[in-house]
Amino acid sequence: MSKTYDAIVIGSGHNGLTTACYLAKAGFSVLVLERRDTIGGAVCTETMFKSETYPEGFRMDVGSSAHFMIHQTPVIQDLELEKYGLEYIEMDPFMSFPVPGEQKVIHFHRSVEKTMASIAQVSEKDAAAYREFIDFWKRINRGVLKTFLVPPTTKNIFSEMARGQIRDGSMFAKGEQVTGLQQIFASYEQVVNRYFENESVKTALIWMAAQSGPPPDQSATGPFVGWQAMLHESGGKRPRGGSGMLTQAMAQMLKAHGGEIRSDSPVEKILISGKRAHGVRIKGGEEFQSRVVISNAHVQTTMLKMVGPEHLPPDTIRNVENINVGNGFGMVIRCAVKELPKYTSCPDDPYIHNGLQMLCPDMAYMKRAIGNYYKGLPPEKPAVVAMTFSNIDNTLAPEGAHTLFLWAQWHPYELQNDLEWDRIRVEEAQKIYDVVVDYAPNMKGKLIDWYIQTPLDIERKHGLLKGNVMHVEMTFDQMFMFRPTPELSRYETPVQNLYLSSASCHPGGGVFAAAGHNAAHVVLKALKKKKWF
Repeated sequence: MSKTYDAIVIGSGHNGLTTACYLAKAGFSVLVLERRDTIGGAVCTETMFKSETYPEGFRMDVGSSAHFMIHQTPVIQDLELEKYGLEYIEMDPFMSFPVPGEQKVIHFHRSVEKTMASIAQVSEKDAAAYREFIDFWKRINRGVLKTFLVPPTTKNIFSEMARGQIRDGSMFAKGEQVTGLQQIFASYEQVVNRYFENESVKTALIWMAAQSGPPPDQSATGPFVGWQAMLHESGGKRPRGGSGMLTQAMAQMLKAHGGEIRSDSPVEKILISGKRAHGVRIKGGEEFQSRVVISNAHVQTTMLKMVGPEHLPPDTIRNVENINVGNGFGMVIRCAVKELPKYTSCPDDPYIHNGLQMLCPDMAYMKRAIGNYYKGLPPEKPAVVAMTFSNIDNTLAPEGAHTLFLWAQWHPYELQNDLEWDRIRVEEAQKIYDVVVDYAPNMKGKLIDWYIQTPLDIERKHGLLKGNVMHVEMTFDQMFMFRPTPELSRYETPVQNLYLSSASCHPGGGVFAAAGHNAAHVVLKALKKKKWF
């Protein structure tokens, strides 16, 4: 008779592994099943581009790269991941904005004071406004963060906010309540325009906020730029050896606590008897039994394919089908290069390569790219985030060479004018690289090789439908108790013993691990409450 596990986790993305690790740490038997031959989901690093010149190759992330949000959670400490090989390198400054047409660069350091001094190069007034901006949003975010680390019921959200009010002081200063709420429900472009005047300062902040997905004029997105305040608290970091070292450490922790991981094991069906999940079947027909099943896969893949409409109430089917997945919003090229960019505006700057480099000249440039996106076309000139992590981590590239990762927006998954991603992928990748050459002419002819990921490639590689790296759109109507749908928002499903733990759930995407953390505590409570299911 085959072994029955306490829990089976579908997918080895960082949220799934987070859930698995918490369960294993509590003494439960856990099996993680991964469809690919490598673990980590979209937090994964692979060795590429081996050659006679570079026999050891380059360490290339194939999903997320910069780690910001997870450092606001207790996950790394709770799971003691440093014991299992995880070492973080500080990115300071965590982002920089080369000012086009000037010999200046704005650095956003972990230190607010250093950041203000950098902003003062372009605007003394905006430097002072930055302090006001950070102080305002810091108060709000401390309360909001607590709501990200509990299941999103109305009761939980308001109780955590109330506790934050008592513990950390009022979210709003006296007399700020109305204007404060107005900022929360405004677009992040409106919030930035409220505080700042200088075009470069505004563009840098808006471009960073845009990494969450919604366009700058989307209502109720003010907190996306307000989260800038939390970046000064935790900073931005990189795992030594690549982004995937986070999930590798999780895998080692899981195995040390008796958990198992099987790669090359794509789950085709969640086994259900009556209204109760009791295991899974993988491709090839092999079945595994368990007390609970937890899916780290996309919510639509989980509910509509692995579960199937025959096991779901009609309202749930309709709600899951109507989730706004969006139309993708970006693509990325992972480049091996002969040298790092020397930006015209700051060719000898000692900090520029430490963190993200925001390559978007101004808001008009950004809005032209968004306009192309709405027409179903790739941008003529993409807005780009350049990442040069080999500058702070010498394990990523051979001596005399570097890595250069370039994330660009806005790139629609579904294209118009009979365009197809498989036909235009190289052309669009070249557009992205050319943006770097525009900023840093020394990069012309310095490409050794590249790995291209269009929205379609992202979907194929990671199972992220329509290439949306956040799983589903991060709009207000799909956040908190609405994410991914009201009846699925607490990580539970209409199928007994089936739970969700992916970025489809509250609080959303990014290297956060909060969804996995929250799902783990829901499942632990259920496993401890009942001896038999």
